[in-house]
Amino acid sequence: MRQMAPDTNTVTLGVDSFERYDVRGFVAQKTLRSPIHCSGIALHSGVRVSMRLLPAAPNAGINFVRTDIPGGAVVPAIWDNVVDTRLCTVIANDQAVTVGTVEHLMAALAGLGIDNATIEIDGPEVPIMDGSSGPFVFLVECAGIVEQASPRRAIRILSPVGVGGDGWSATLSPGKGFSVSMEIDFESRAIARQSIDLGLHRGMFKRELARARTFGFLRDVERLRDAGLARGGSLDNVVVVSDDAVLNDEGLRYDDEFVRHKALDAIGDMYLAGAPIIGHFEGICTGHAANSALLKALFKSEGSWAWDMVRTGDDVVSRPVSSWQSSRLARAVGL
Repeated sequence: MRQMAPDTNTVTLGVDSFERYDVRGFVAQKTLRSPIHCSGIALHSGVRVSMRLLPAAPNAGINFVRTDIPGGAVVPAIWDNVVDTRLCTVIANDQAVTVGTVEHLMAALAGLGIDNATIEIDGPEVPIMDGSSGPFVFLVECAGIVEQASPRRAIRILSPVGVGGDGWSATLSPGKGFSVSMEIDFESRAIARQSIDLGLHRGMFKRELARARTFGFLRDVERLRDAGLARGGSLDNVVVVSDDAVLNDEGLRYDDEFVRHKALDAIGDMYLAGAPIIGHFEGICTGHAANSALLKALFKSEGSWAWDMVRTGDDVVSRPVSSWQSSRLARAVGL
């Protein structure tokens, strides 16, 4: 199969890509059935933001549009647009227009198998909602999901690629479908050492990870706000830990909610690859900076990955292309 340059934002699969495959074995791309709107507080800036999720054409990918910028400004959700990883993932276009805290929404889109969407937003940051991906999963399901008459493309990991430092590491290795293992270790006894290992099979993201909320420490609040961060944070959208206690009245949604949220973040950050990954992600004491560094290392290592099309047995969240789509695809490529 023809490989594309790693900095390509949109991939067009030509006739040569189809010749090795029976079109009936493809998995279809997905987008939203209809637009849907939400609004909420931005975690770091503290401003109120309105956002619309809209359908997009096949192979368009995920693109943010800043509607508060005159004429609109498109910011593609792609790995080489990441410009800041302090407590969240921030992307920017070549005019330095930014969109921050994209990871929870990106995780929801990844978990539901949404390949193409336009995200209109009237501020510099995705609303935090309740601090998890749950509200975004709800929005997408309310909007509806439709299959498109184009095969789903993916990045297949061919050999291990990793980054690491003192006490932390992040690795992508070959695997079937996409799976995530994560380990964290904090001094606070409210968190301590936690680990999780999940395959992202159909429905697994929604059941096991989507409701896990972001978390932080009370001792850091003043320092973060002085740095212009966490100004919209509250017990409504962050699990707050003080010494060895969780301060939220309702407690935790999962006994190991902290590591589940770290896995959620990793899924959102990995979706900035520009397509689903067929492989296994392993993170040990990692965060957004490590996730971004891992994608950069992956795309610098040309022999470690390849563009592929998702087939029925790949266990990447989606469905096989239906019979009418198979007919259209076959006609398009002369089969």
